[in-house]
Amino acid sequence: MMRRRTNLLASCTALALALGATACGGGPVSASGDKSLDGQTITVAGVWSGSEQKNFQKVLDAFTEKTGAKTQFVSTGDNVSTVIGSKIEGGKAPDVVMVPQVGVLQQFAKQGWLAPLSKTAGAAVDANYSSVWKDYGSVDGTLYGLYFKAAHKSTVWYSPDALDQAGVEPPTTYDALLKAGHTVADSGLAAFSVAGQDGWTLTDWFENIYLSQAGPEKYDALATHRIKWTDPTVVEALTTLGKLFKDKQLMAGGQKGALNTDFPGSVEKVFGPKPEAGMVYEGDFVAGVAKDQFGRKIGEDANFFPFPAVDGGKAPVVSGGDAAVVLKDGRNQKAAMRFLEYLTTPEASAVWARAGGFLSPNKKLDLASYGDDVTRETAKSLVAAGDSVRFDMSDQAPAAFGGTKGAGEWKILQDFLRDPSDPKGTAAELESAAAKAYKG
Repeated sequence: MMRRRTNLLASCTALALALGATACGGGPVSASGDKSLDGQTITVAGVWSGSEQKNFQKVLDAFTEKTGAKTQFVSTGDNVSTVIGSKIEGGKAPDVVMVPQVGVLQQFAKQGWLAPLSKTAGAAVDANYSSVWKDYGSVDGTLYGLYFKAAHKSTVWYSPDALDQAGVEPPTTYDALLKAGHTVADSGLAAFSVAGQDGWTLTDWFENIYLSQAGPEKYDALATHRIKWTDPTVVEALTTLGKLFKDKQLMAGGQKGALNTDFPGSVEKVFGPKPEAGMVYEGDFVAGVAKDQFGRKIGEDANFFPFPAVDGGKAPVVSGGDAAVVLKDGRNQKAAMRFLEYLTTPEASAVWARAGGFLSPNKKLDLASYGDDVTRETAKSLVAAGDSVRFDMSDQAPAAFGGTKGAGEWKILQDFLRDPSDPKGTAAELESAAAKAYKG
């Protein structure tokens, strides 16, 4: 599922210019190329399949080449928590899990399943990452997770032809976004393709609006349920989102069409052979679908602009990501920890960056490792945001509220898309579902 859905460097010139980095070093690296793990095997579990699994395999192969350790990847599907719990109970725990949700990482830690990261890995995280990524990988002050792959979820993707025909420039405010949408619609295409069939996309719409409009402190409080979903800031953000949802001119197929469109379908409606809309909001992974499934050349046939600022706030930077953790019940904890130490290095990130479909929060990774200018700009934006990045809010919530199809936030926002006339009532429903999930 795309929601949770994210080379030894010859030079750090590009990164130094772009981000003010002073060195290319990756910090201490214990996977030193001495083949000291010859004959050992580690099992790595994660949600990835298809091209993502294929590209991650290249990282695993690079680790094998460096250390001699063999690796085995196990795809868990989307329900990581249930699958890993079953494997632990059955005595077949993997050594490493790539966890796609902060809430799941916290759950694993509180159940006592995780080994704290080594001092070597911790030192590399301190050197190579903004502190926000360490915070999201920590539980009660102990670092358990290393964020290897990230998603930039504050990108609006568009057809340059569609915007050119409408005479529209990429907007920088939400009001200008809706105004530009009407201009695109007047030129013959719907403004937006909205993937309402997948509730997670609607949570991402809400989160970007809320972060910009309410600010990071309120965002953090709502993400941890320290304020209620009936807070006036939530009602205000829903009202803002409702301006889009209730405007049939702006969405391809109107509300009914949006509710019958899944994420890949939403990309197809902009970049497929028969375009129905000029723009689609979602994360950087839109580019992979546009390129791989519809043959679009990123930067020419498909481009993005940052999710615009709302009501005078700052433009939001919402992220997601996959954190590597080591299970205590794995059979090879020492080799597993060496693998995490390897993942902290720009060398490891560069392997997948060259393959495509990847962003790294590692600020020491040379931007030249990415294969195209658009991906470089997306990565630059993510890293340059530093500690102002906020992790996907629904990914921080208990799965019953923020990560379950047909339930909780996903379903309630789908209902709001169907009828956005009562933001206060929707906020009350969200609070009722959240209160129940956080108690559980």
